[in-house]
Amino acid sequence: MTTVPRPTVDLSADEARRIALRAQGLLGAPDRKSGVRGVLRHLGAVQLDTISVLARSHELIPYARLGPVDRQSVEQAYWSGTHAFEYWSHAACVLPIEEWPHFAFRRRAYRDRPHWNHQLPDGTYDQVIKQLAEEGPLTATELGGAKRTSEWWDWSGTKVAVERALMYGEVVCVERRGWKRVYDLAERAVPPALLHDELDDTECLRRLVRLAGQSLGVGTRADIADYHRLKNEQVEAVIDDSGLVPVTVEGWSKPAWADPAALATPPRGRHRTTLLSPFDSLIWDRARTERIFGFTHRLEAYVPKPKRIHGYFAMPVLAGGRLVGRVDPARQGAALVARQVTLEGPKAVTAVAQALVEAASWVGATQVRVERVDAPDLREPLTREVTRVLTAALC
Repeated sequence: MTTVPRPTVDLSADEARRIALRAQGLLGAPDRKSGVRGVLRHLGAVQLDTISVLARSHELIPYARLGPVDRQSVEQAYWSGTHAFEYWSHAACVLPIEEWPHFAFRRRAYRDRPHWNHQLPDGTYDQVIKQLAEEGPLTATELGGAKRTSEWWDWSGTKVAVERALMYGEVVCVERRGWKRVYDLAERAVPPALLHDELDDTECLRRLVRLAGQSLGVGTRADIADYHRLKNEQVEAVIDDSGLVPVTVEGWSKPAWADPAALATPPRGRHRTTLLSPFDSLIWDRARTERIFGFTHRLEAYVPKPKRIHGYFAMPVLAGGRLVGRVDPARQGAALVARQVTLEGPKAVTAVAQALVEAASWVGATQVRVERVDAPDLREPLTREVTRVLTAALC
C-alpha cells in the first residue's frame, strides 16, 4: 500500500503570528459582552501566580484583552457561581468548569501514582473531608493550620491532606480569599452533570489537544503539549484525531497544526496596545514567543538581582501585533513607576507610553514616572510622551 502524504496548508510567518494573536483574543474587537468569563473560555486556562506588582496575573490577563475592567468584577467572574475551578494545567490555573470531566486523566494519574514527599498522619485525610462536609467552604488555616513552622514549604498534615484531596478531585478550590485557597467538596462545587470521571484518557487528551490548538491558533506539537502540560507522546497519540489541521509555517523547523476555524477567515481587526503579564498564555512559552515574535523573554523574579537584565517583573509591551519593549513596573504611592524600560527602537516610544498610562489608570495611579531606559537617549522622549498621553487622558 502506498502511503499518501498528509495534506498541509502553507502559512507565512506573518499569517501564523496574526492567527496566534486572534486566537489569544489580542487581535480584533474585544468580546466585552462575554467579559472575563468569555476570556477564560476563549483561552481555556488562565495561569495563577503569587507575584503581585500592578496586579496578580489572573487579573492582568483579562485586562490585556478587554482593557481597564473593574478588578473586583474579575474575581467575581472567576469565583461567583459555578463557572470555574482551579487545577493543574499549564501550571496552577483557573479553568472553565465545563472542562472538569476532561481533567479526569490527570486526577486518575495523581490517585494511581502518588508522588507526595510529605508524610500524612493516619486519619488526617478523612478528618479533612469530614470537616469540609460539615463546615465548608474553609481555608487550610480554618481547617486547622496550613504550616507546621514559618517555613513556606513546611506544610501541616491538614494542608497536605487538603491539597492531596484537591489533586484527586475530591475537593475543589472555590475562591481565593487573601490569596488563600478556599476549599469545598467537589460534590457541592461542581455541577452534577459534570461531576464524573467517566471519560477515558484518550477522550480527555483528544479534547485538551483540540482546545490547545484552538487557543493557540497554530502551533507545533511541543507548543500544543505545553499549553496543558501534556507529554509529547500523549499529544502524538491523539493529534491526528483531534480535528486540528496539519500546516507548515514559513521559518518553523517543526511540523505544525492549526485550528480549522482559524484558517477559515483571514485574521483582521484592531490590535491591542498593552502590558502583558509574563504568565500570559500568549508568551508563557519562551521558545514559541521567540519563534513567532523574534522576542526573547525571561521572567527574572527568581534570578538574583545582580544578574537581572530587564528587571524583577518585566512585562512585555504588545503593540501593532508585535512585542515592542519591556517595562519593569512598581507602585510608589499614587505613582506607577517604570523602574526599567527596554525599547525595541524609537518607534516603540508612543506605544509604551500609551500602555503605561492605561495601566496606571487601571490600578488607580494618577502619576507615571520613568526611571531607567536601556537606551538613555530615549528616556526624555518617553517621559515627554508619557506626560502628553497622561495629560490628554485627564482632560
